[in-house]
Amino acid sequence: MSENTTDLVLEVTATDKASMDSGLDSAVQIAREHAMPDGRRGILVTRHGAEFFTVAVSEHVPFGLTQEKLAW
Repeated sequence: MSENTTDLVLEVTATDKASMDSGLDSAVQIAREHAMPDGRRGILVTRHGAEFFTVAVSEHVPFGLTQEKLAW
């Protein structure tokens, strides 16, 4: 059985640096607001390719931190 360790995953697709920065900033802010009430989870930003990212609230990241991961 697999345990679900995230309950919010946002996808960001960007074709240039400006849209990447804007999209990631917005997604991290939404994820941060989602993580704040319980105070147990942090934010994981994963780059899946040159133009595709996910931003997730994760139990594997300590509260108050944002971690980056490369998955490509």
